[in-house]
Order: sequence, then structure tokens, then C-alpha cells
Amino acid sequence: MVKMAELSKVILLPFIGIAIFLSIWTVTANSIDTSLGKFPGPVAVVTQFENLYQEHVNEREKAQAFFERQETRNAARLAKDPSYEAKIRGYTGKETFWDQIVTSLVTVMSGFILAAVIAIPLGIWMGLSRSLQAAINPIIQIFKPVSPLAWLPLVTMVVSAVYVSPDPIVSKSFINSMLTVTLCSVWPMIINTAIGVSSIDSDLINVSKVLRLSAITHVQKIVLPASIPMIFTGMRLSLGVAWMVLIAAEMLAQNPGLGKFVWDEFQNGSSDSLARIMAAVVVIGFIGFLLDRGILALQRWVSWDQ
Repeated sequence: MVKMAELSKVILLPFIGIAIFLSIWTVTANSIDTSLGKFPGPVAVVTQFENLYQEHVNEREKAQAFFERQETRNAARLAKDPSYEAKIRGYTGKETFWDQIVTSLVTVMSGFILAAVIAIPLGIWMGLSRSLQAAINPIIQIFKPVSPLAWLPLVTMVVSAVYVSPDPIVSKSFINSMLTVTLCSVWPMIINTAIGVSSIDSDLINVSKVLRLSAITHVQKIVLPASIPMIFTGMRLSLGVAWMVLIAAEMLAQNPGLGKFVWDEFQNGSSDSLARIMAAVVVIGFIGFLLDRGILALQRWVSWDQ
């Protein structure tokens, strides 16, 4: 009986919840008329997933054909002139929906990792020093609520002035989106890390003093293991913020990710645009869920009490 109750919670109740949601979505969509037609229901969105996948396959076939033609042409030139230096040109076709998903994931994880590299050491330092916490906390509270729409123009101007290269390794739009993600997601990690470190049990602090641990050993053996739950709580909050911020940043910076896909479809205004945007919304939500579960699994893996 206990196993059946647990199974119903894991499978049956989520299934019922999803079924009710899809029913409400279908009924609501049929009652909403827009300038582009009916609001897309679940069936229309599934159809667009199939179309987007087929577009991806077609684009990959075009790319393969392009490289095959290039290879054949270079082979023919080399046969006529052995001294000819063959040139390999990259395929410049449009990015597909699935390519844009990868771009968004790379961008958000780059910004998130950069935020973690800055936030976790600073949060530990603040947690260990009340003076530093008193000095920096007002700055954090001022900049924490700033919207990515306010940060992005400033980031764009700075990157344009500093990142000057005739052959850049990565595009400016990627840097703009990544730094905007970093600026918006760094604050929850700093705050939660500082709280976690400052609230360590006094008995653990006394053990460190009795053993006369060095500052680095104290952080490694006492501070980090004891504050991991709060650190990862901050990381989960920051990653959620980062994923939300990314979509807005990509829309404005025109970084070729999911945000740009949504914006391009909105500007396109075709009869399928609403369904394609809704498909992107579903993907954005599902990826956000997977990112949160991934951080939670990582926390369980590194926590000493797990």
C-alpha cells in the first residue's frame, strides 16, 4: 500500500495535473482570436515541433551537400595544380531552432560559471568578515533589483569599446548576453553564500580554533562543507534568474539563441509564428526545469551529509 501511494504521487498525480493543464489550454486557446488567427493549442505546438525538427534535418543536409561540393571542387583543382592551396570555407546557412537551443545553453552556462567564480569566493569572504559584509551589502542591495534591460545598453557600450578585434574569437553579441547574465545572476549567490558562512554552528568554529587550523584549511574543512546547502540554494536561484535574463538579453543583443528565435518569429508575423513562439516557450520552461534539477543533483553529490 505504501509503494502504491508513493507511485501515485510520482506518476499518477503529475499525469492528472498535466492532463488538466492541457485541457484548460486547449479550451482557452480555442476561445482566443488574434490578428494571426487562433491562439495555438497543444496540437498546433506539437506540429511545430515536428516542423522545426524537419527544418533542422534539411539544413544539415544542405550543409553536408555544401561541404561535399567544396571537397569535390578542391580535389579537382589539386589534380590540375598540385601546388594549389585548398581553402575550406565554413557553411553560412541559418541556425536552426536546435542550434539556437545549444547557443542559449552555452551562453547561460558561461555567464553562470563566471558569476559563480566571482560570487562564491566573495560571499565566503563576506561571511567571514562582518566589516566587509557591512561595506559591500548596500552595494548588493542597490544593484540586485536592476533589470537586464538596464544593464544591456551599458554592457554593449563597454564591450564595443574594449572588445576590438578584426578577427574576434567569439561574437560581441555572445559577450553582451553572457555579461548581462552574469551581472543579473551574481547577487543571489553572493547573498546566500554569505548567509551560509556567517551562520555556521559556533561549535564548528570552536573546533577549528582548538585545532589551530590555518585560514585556508578552515575554509576547506569547516566553512565549505557546512555552508554547501546555502551556497547551492543561491546557485539554484541564480541559475533560474540567469535563464530568464538570457531570453531578454538575446532578444536585444540579437545573440542567435532562443531569445532571438522568439523575437524573429514575432517580427515575422506568419500564421505559424504564434505556435512556434509557444513551442519555444515550452522548451524554455522545460530546459529551466532540467537546469534546476541538475544543480539539485550536483548539490546532493557534493554535500557531506548526503
